[in-house]
Amino acid sequence: MSAHWKKTGSCSEAAPMAPLRLYEGARTSKVPPIVLYLRGRAFLDKDRGEAERPIARAMADAGAVVLEADYGSVSRNVFPNAMDCAFQALNDIFKRRKQFGSAKSPLFVAGDEAGGNVAAGVALKARDLLPGGLKGQMLFSPMIDPQMASASFRSADNLGMRSAWSDGWSRYIGSFLQHPYAAPCLCSRLAKVAPALVITSEDDPLRDEVHGYAQRLVACDVTVVQHVFPADCGWTSLYKEGTGEWLSAFRSKFLSFVELVR
Repeated sequence: MSAHWKKTGSCSEAAPMAPLRLYEGARTSKVPPIVLYLRGRAFLDKDRGEAERPIARAMADAGAVVLEADYGSVSRNVFPNAMDCAFQALNDIFKRRKQFGSAKSPLFVAGDEAGGNVAAGVALKARDLLPGGLKGQMLFSPMIDPQMASASFRSADNLGMRSAWSDGWSRYIGSFLQHPYAAPCLCSRLAKVAPALVITSEDDPLRDEVHGYAQRLVACDVTVVQHVFPADCGWTSLYKEGTGEWLSAFRSKFLSFVELVR
């Protein structure tokens, strides 16, 4: 089934409305999980594009109601606008869960790469402003560390991503480096944030920073399910909107996490 964009909700009372894309898939439950999905592309892409995102499609095909928020084009991919836009989308969906699934549907935020950073920030903001509203956060190779100094990051050139990630961080974070929602890996207060599913791969340049954030969550008694795909399974193709051998296992990890925390 195809996904469709439509305008619903807004970034703020004074901001333009943020379109949501609904990914329709197989409904396997009367109380399906609802996922707010935030796309990647290194904070550089203003065009939401029409191609479906493989990860969002995989979650929908696994039985979730997936809503992709076009936070980038209306916020120019800069903090705090992007964060405010994504959180407002989450808040709007929370208030209208019955419209999308069920009033009892568990709500999740998910994101890959740059979208994973925003998703982690949204989870922190939800802890502070929407307590109990978010069941879990799903971080798929989140672009989590603006310092880009990990050992695994040295392989970023192999994927042709170093320049994009560097430029993207400069664009997004500006003077907000120390803001906990802008760079969650630098946040000193992670306790009581929603449980996390964290996925990366052995050949992912972001692997070390992703693992470091997962360990910091664990140290704060946050429930974390972490999975590392083997090298060369195609996981890093998600940076180019590709797929690979990881797709089937990804659906399984997604469903297991939903059942664990719902």
